[in-house]
Amino acid sequence: MEENPIGRQEYIDRVLSAYRRTPGTAGAIRRPDRLLAAQLHERGVPLMDVENALILAAARRMIRPAGSPPLGTIRSLAYFLPVIEEVLSLRVSPSYFEHLRNKIEHLAQTR
Repeated sequence: MEENPIGRQEYIDRVLSAYRRTPGTAGAIRRPDRLLAAQLHERGVPLMDVENALILAAARRMIRPAGSPPLGTIRSLAYFLPVIEEVLSLRVSPSYFEHLRNKIEHLAQTR
C-alpha cells in the first residue's frame, strides 16, 4: 500500500473524483463504481496507480488516428480494471504519467 495510507472513505472519494474528471467518462457515479473503489482499497491498490491508469486509458482513447470513428462514453469504473492491472505491473517513471496528464490537458483545450 502507499507510504501514507489514507482512510477507506477518502480513498473511495478520491478514486471516484478522479474517475468523474477523466475525459471520456459520463461523469456519473453509480453504486457499482463505489463498490469497485472500495474493493480496490481493500486490495491495497495504491491510489496513484488507479489515477495513473485512468490517465493512461484516457490518453489512449484521445490519441487516435485522424478519421477514427468516435468512441462511446465510458459509463463504469470497471472499464478501467484491465488498465489498473496493467499499471500495477508496469515499471514506468512517474514523469511518464505526468507527461500524459499534460498531453491530455493540452488536447482537451484544443478540442
